[in-house]
Amino acid sequence: MKELYLQYKALLFKIAYQLTGSAADAEDIVQDVFVKAYDIDPESIAEPKAYLCKMATNRSLDLLKSARKQRERYVGPWLPEPIITEETDALDAVIHHDLLSYAMLVLLERLTPSERAVFVLREALGFEYSDIAKLIEKSEVNCRKLLSRARDKMGISEAEPVYAQPAGEEWVRRFVLELAEGNVKEVLSLLAEEVVLLSDGGGKVSAAIHPIKTRENVSRFLFGLVQKGPLADGSVKAELRILNGQTGLVLRSDKGIEGVTLFHVVQGGALHLYIVRNPDKLKLLELNTGGSS
Repeated sequence: MKELYLQYKALLFKIAYQLTGSAADAEDIVQDVFVKAYDIDPESIAEPKAYLCKMATNRSLDLLKSARKQRERYVGPWLPEPIITEETDALDAVIHHDLLSYAMLVLLERLTPSERAVFVLREALGFEYSDIAKLIEKSEVNCRKLLSRARDKMGISEAEPVYAQPAGEEWVRRFVLELAEGNVKEVLSLLAEEVVLLSDGGGKVSAAIHPIKTRENVSRFLFGLVQKGPLADGSVKAELRILNGQTGLVLRSDKGIEGVTLFHVVQGGALHLYIVRNPDKLKLLELNTGGSS
């Protein structure tokens, strides 16, 4: 079983994380799968990969179904837990390959658990429909319909790729510089006309309860954070890190990580800004970036 763990734990993490939107839950699911499979003779399993993937998928869907009820009562927007994806070794490279963009993870919240499972397994991980059908116990025809329905809900055409171009380091650096220097006109030029800012505090820390829309409102909100908040007095520093496969901002104080900001940029303008401040969603990130919280 140790050999199977080393071979498939990265794949199971990718499945569980993208189905639940939580890295902490994904790690628990992977451990749970292998604990339950530990007493099973590997030689008695005809297809170990399919067996383990099915267990991880089922466990993720069970958790997702219960989590959806909790998210209906969530204070403010619910955003996925960001993960660090700076590759430090070969295993990291395997884990972080085939992960959907953060913006796509946000869109997945529009889907039913079954739609989400088919979308992740097919579009992110490249599973064949025949394999997906076995994993979620539905027909191939049904799986194809679920994928079509998922794309429709997410506003993605059949021919449109799911891997959007992420915000590059140069763009993020410029955006941060213009904000820091108070260049309103330049900041506005880096925001798309239909820009939306989502801030997730989970009711535990200060955050915008409702989405913030329009260039003017978003820029006003951001300048308020930079000019009047802890960023202004230097108690919180912003550092660029690779999160979910793209350049993002980690806001850190002496106490640890205070928040994370990720961008969805289209044709040079930010269409979405995602700010995660819920401390529960930053614990694992803190540990994985050298913190101790």
